[in-house]
Amino acid sequence: MPSAWLLQPRPTAPPPPAAPRPSLSRFSFNQIQIADVLKELQNLDPYKSAGLDNLDPLFLKLSATIVATPITSLFNLSFISSEIPKDWKAAAVIPLFKGGDTLDPNCYRPISILPCLSKVFESQVNKQVTDHLESHCTFSAVQSGFRAGHGCTSATLKVLNDIITAIDKRQYCAAVFIDLAKAFDSVNHHILIGRLRSLGFSDDCLAWFTNYFADRVQCVKSEGMLSGPLAVSMGVPQGSILGPTLFSVYINDVALAAGDSLIHLYADDTILYTFGPSLDTVLSNLQTSFNAIQHSFRGLQLLINASKTKCMLFNRSLPAPACPTSITTLDGSDLEYVDVYKYLGVWLDCKLSFQTHIKHLQSKIKSRVGFLFRNKASFTHAAKLTLVKLTILPILDFGDVIYKMASNTLLSKLDAVYHSAIRFVTKAPYTTHHCDLYALVGWPSLHIRRQTHWLQVIYKSMLGKAPPYLSSLVTMATPIRSTRSSRCISLIIPKANTSFGRLSFQYSAACDWNELQK
Repeated sequence: MPSAWLLQPRPTAPPPPAAPRPSLSRFSFNQIQIADVLKELQNLDPYKSAGLDNLDPLFLKLSATIVATPITSLFNLSFISSEIPKDWKAAAVIPLFKGGDTLDPNCYRPISILPCLSKVFESQVNKQVTDHLESHCTFSAVQSGFRAGHGCTSATLKVLNDIITAIDKRQYCAAVFIDLAKAFDSVNHHILIGRLRSLGFSDDCLAWFTNYFADRVQCVKSEGMLSGPLAVSMGVPQGSILGPTLFSVYINDVALAAGDSLIHLYADDTILYTFGPSLDTVLSNLQTSFNAIQHSFRGLQLLINASKTKCMLFNRSLPAPACPTSITTLDGSDLEYVDVYKYLGVWLDCKLSFQTHIKHLQSKIKSRVGFLFRNKASFTHAAKLTLVKLTILPILDFGDVIYKMASNTLLSKLDAVYHSAIRFVTKAPYTTHHCDLYALVGWPSLHIRRQTHWLQVIYKSMLGKAPPYLSSLVTMATPIRSTRSSRCISLIIPKANTSFGRLSFQYSAACDWNELQK
């Protein structure tokens, strides 16, 4: 197999000193319970591939009541001995073709498959680790990756609220979208163990994690052939349950280096942004913060991919130069300014019109609906309904509370492809009114779907079940006197200077919620 598949370790550098956290209580593993393992085994997906140990998930699922007890004993023995079976540390890497030249390794996406039992074990360990970290508020408030209640949508809503609020105040806003080169594969184990130590992990836990990283190997599996094993001496295990949590721990303190700028972390996607009345000052502050962030990443031995790291000026009406001052890397490379960037699955443009995003959605859905129509004779009515639910609606639903601020003209383009998908299911002629289409399948309009999702986000924010950075943007009003209307919960509407400013999360959430109470 091409050497590009085989990751080579970078030279090890001494880790940056970990800041002590004396207030954080010690963390030690608790014994895993049989009932938890039994539940995990019974919930296994039988269609998942077996790892190199050839232990099929279907077998474990069917025999769960028999094997749960000995497997639990094996898991707990691992805690006692601080050792993990070597077979559980061997990964099969399957190259998935993405398109392009079939002889180019870069045209393949590596899919790592670990033994099923190792993932069951890691799931139990991960629950204990995340419960400890979350209960002690270890993660940065602007860290949204792989955390319960957090997600791409919540992170993007927070970032856009800050940007829209700044533009509403006639301020310039500039951002750097930071791309890291092979971030998950570049984690230095020595530095990560030091991070865990600073978070209060006991010596037994550190010994277990040290063994967890040791002696890992991977083989490439393709067309029934298996390559020889290659030692993996760096990175968090791809395809693992613990890997994402450990990576979040690894980069968590990067947020402290942002200085006067704002930052948001989501796994290896980082946005650094700032705003102010003067564009020169904004870009100067952004450069200073970007330099500090680069040093922080370098201390973690994570490299910034300069060719994929982009700058954007968000602006609606303020005068801006055709060629603004360049933001540069520590190596002296100028970052490219772009008008459009795909951030956490949503295409953002410099005017936040969402024209590009909706164009991509429209094209993607048209392609899928076209395929379905060409093969409509092969599907029953029930199959058609299921296909649209599974392949069309999730595309429209993802991030809909974000792009709902687009103009009605743009949103109507999505209505058209949505109606086309319903016609595929119902065989209704093109002259059928859209209200009749919705009635035929029992689905609401896209506007109602978006509004429902939007109100759910607001409600969770009010209850404190959304990330704190969203919950802090909604403030409940205190009624002056007790009346029948005071039984309804209303929100304080913040000031907005422009119609664009009224699109911010903090303003539109309050207005839409209060409107619901009428």
